[in-house]
Amino acid sequence: MTVTENIRLPELEANADYVGELLDALGIRQYETCYPDQLSGGEQQRVAIARALINYPPILFADEPTGNLDSKTERIVIDLLKNLAGKYGTSILMVTHNEDLVKDANRMIRLEDGEIVNG
Repeated sequence: MTVTENIRLPELEANADYVGELLDALGIRQYETCYPDQLSGGEQQRVAIARALINYPPILFADEPTGNLDSKTERIVIDLLKNLAGKYGTSILMVTHNEDLVKDANRMIRLEDGEIVNG
């Protein structure tokens, strides 16, 4: 499937304007007719974020959303998640091992050996 088809797959109602808005916000409009194997890891990650946001979820669970990205793309994705969360009212629950990403969180809960050590 193309980028646009991937994003629209879970969509409950067709809303081409919102798909376009997500493509623009995530900087992937130029790839809307591309296939996943034609995209970089960061571009694929942004398609996954758009797909996750297509139905305006109240909560977005993100498990290591930047785990395989270079530092430049990591920053872009985190900034986009923050901006999109604010714009669409989505709460983001992110799991990460990256201490630098914690600086951007409104709240952090640290786990060690399965136990909460602060929260």
